[in-house]
Amino acid sequence: MGERSVWREMDWVTLGLVGLLALLSLFVIAAATASLLPHDPLYFVKRQLVWITLGAVALAVTVSVPYATVAGWWKYLYGANLLLLGLVLVKGHSALGASRWIDLGPFQLQPSELAKVLIIVTLAQHLTRKTSLKRWRDLASPIAHVAVPMLLIMKQPDLGTSLVFVAILGVMLFTAGAPGRKLLLLFGGGLGVVVLWIYAHFHWTIGHHPIPIFMHDYQLKRLLIFLNPNQDPMGAGYNVIQSRIAVGTGGLWGTGLVGGHQNGQLSFLPESYTDFAFAVVADQLGFIGSVGVLLVYFLILVRGLYVAVNARDRLGTLMASGVVAMLGFHVLESAGMATGIMPVAGVPLPFVSYGGSAFLADAMAVGLLMNVYARRQDLVFRANPPPVRVGRSGSVAAGG
Repeated sequence: MGERSVWREMDWVTLGLVGLLALLSLFVIAAATASLLPHDPLYFVKRQLVWITLGAVALAVTVSVPYATVAGWWKYLYGANLLLLGLVLVKGHSALGASRWIDLGPFQLQPSELAKVLIIVTLAQHLTRKTSLKRWRDLASPIAHVAVPMLLIMKQPDLGTSLVFVAILGVMLFTAGAPGRKLLLLFGGGLGVVVLWIYAHFHWTIGHHPIPIFMHDYQLKRLLIFLNPNQDPMGAGYNVIQSRIAVGTGGLWGTGLVGGHQNGQLSFLPESYTDFAFAVVADQLGFIGSVGVLLVYFLILVRGLYVAVNARDRLGTLMASGVVAMLGFHVLESAGMATGIMPVAGVPLPFVSYGGSAFLADAMAVGLLMNVYARRQDLVFRANPPPVRVGRSGSVAAGG
C-alpha cells in the first residue's frame, strides 16, 4: 500500500480523541504543578508540550513502517528490550527508591515504558508462529517470552508496569486461541498463590522471621492500604486519602480547568501530575467531566477492538488486542487507584499524566493501532497502473 493511501486510510476519529486527551493534560499538569516552581509555574507544561510533539513524531514513524516489517525484526527488538532493561539495573538513575531511568542529558528515558510496546510487537510475532495453544506446554514459550523482561522490571522495582505485562499476556493469549479455561486456571491460580503468599508473610514465620516475599515493604503497604487507608493516614494511606478528597471536592461539575483546591496548588496530593492525574481531572471537571473523560477512553478502546476484529491477518489482530489490553489496564488501574477502589501501583493515566517515556509509549501504541487499521485491506497501489488488454474472446487482462 502506498504511503499516500496509508495516511488516507488513517482512523482520524481515534487520533482526534487522543489529541483531546493530550490537550487536557496541559490543563491538568498546569494546575497540579503551579506551586512546585513559583518562578516558572509552566515549567512542566512546556516540557509536556515537547513530549507531545515528540509523541506525534513517534506515532507518525510507527504508522509509516508496515507492521509486518516491524514484526520481522522481533528478535532484534526483543534483544534491545532486554539490553535496555538490564542497563537500567546497572547504570540506572534512582528516584523515590527505584532505579527505572537512564540519564540521557536533557531528559531521562524509562525503558520499562517502551518495553510495553516492544513486548506487544514481539509477542504478537511469537504467537503468530505458534501452531497450537491448546496444551499446557504450548503456553510455556509465550509465558517465558513475557516473564524475562517482566522480572527485570520487577527488579527495578516497578510493580505497576509488571501488572500491565500480565494484562497484555492474558489478552493476547486469549486472542491467539488459548483455551479460556486454561487461562482462567493459570491467571486465577497465580492470583491465588500471590494472595496466599501475602497472607503467609503476615501470619506465618520461619523460625522468628516472617516468610520472605518478593516485594519491598513499601510496595506491599501501597498494594494493600487501599483496603483501609485510615490504618496509616499519614503514611502509606496518605496518597489514597488525599486523592479521595480531591475526587470529592470536584462535586458534580468540578472547580474548573484553572481551579482545583486539592491538587498541586496546595500540595496536598503527592504525585498529582503523574500517578494521581485522574484525581486532578475529577477535581477540575467533577463527576460529569470525569465520566466524559472515561467515555473518551472507552471510545478509543472500542475503536481498538474494531481494528483488532477487522485486521487483515492474525498478526495485526494480536498487535491491536495487545494495545487495547495495555491502554485499558492503564485507565482501569489509574482511575481506580485515584478513587480508592484499586491498589496503588503507580500506573500513569494515558496521554494525561506527565511523563515523557509514558507519552512516547502510548503514542507508539496508538501508532501500532493506526498501522494495523490503515493496512486492514490487502490492497496494492502502483504509481503507474499497467495498461488493460482485451483478448480476442472479449476477456479483460492487465498487461505488464
